[in-house]
Amino acid sequence: MLKEFARAKINLTLDITGIRADGYHEVSTIMQTIELADELTLKKIPRGVELSMDATKIIGGENIPTDEKNLAWRAAVELQKSCGKNIGVSIDLVKKIPVAAGLAGGSADAAAVLRGMNRLYELNLTETELCEIGSRVGSDVPFCIVGGTCLAEGRGEILTRLNPIKNFSVVLAKPDGEISTAWAYKTYDENPATTHPPNQEIISQLERGEFDAAFKNFSNVLENVAVKKIPAIADCKRKMLAAGAKVALMSGSGATVFALADDEFADKIAASVDALTFKTKIS
Repeated sequence: MLKEFARAKINLTLDITGIRADGYHEVSTIMQTIELADELTLKKIPRGVELSMDATKIIGGENIPTDEKNLAWRAAVELQKSCGKNIGVSIDLVKKIPVAAGLAGGSADAAAVLRGMNRLYELNLTETELCEIGSRVGSDVPFCIVGGTCLAEGRGEILTRLNPIKNFSVVLAKPDGEISTAWAYKTYDENPATTHPPNQEIISQLERGEFDAAFKNFSNVLENVAVKKIPAIADCKRKMLAAGAKVALMSGSGATVFALADDEFADKIAASVDALTFKTKIS
């Protein structure tokens, strides 16, 4: 038996650079893991996959599947197929990451299962091999395996590790409403952005520790799409910045807004918004 933490992610930037032949979008995004995490306990069983879940700590948890539709389950099956071995696993999952929030909760769970089963059965798979398996489960899974600060390209599976950024406090605000990733990208395609985040410039600024300059360049091309459906996203951003956030931006396809701030401003920022909030840190 062993435990794994499935850490949420935020998109410091998100750009869409095209549509691939396989129908996926080409992205260029700087992603960052944070300390907010689901908790998984993995045990060996003779065969197959068993999944139990406690999702009482999050709103909408009752809608998360506990069968083969769950990404954690799918990750276990993909690993079993790849190894060609009888490596059954029982997964006990405690959900703490909000659902449909742009925080990659499901992908983080899948990544944790792959890492955990690799340790549990002493498979000695490399990180690259785990990422290859994870890419068949979901576009964000490879990043969730690697973690830290990365530039993700392709459909998200091409990763370049970046220097860790300062351990800022992170305040997450999730306004009411959900946005499906498929809807966000389809709507974006109908009216694509005319300005894009300068990712290479931002990477250079972060490496030099020029955080304030980098923050001014952070952007997410899906944000304008999401705001039309959930105007409270823009309201959260405005209030968080007024309360002392260094930067406030929607993560992924939304609807969660994150703020980076010095520790002394975290409580004030969390109190400033009329939304479900979480206080955490850069991981």
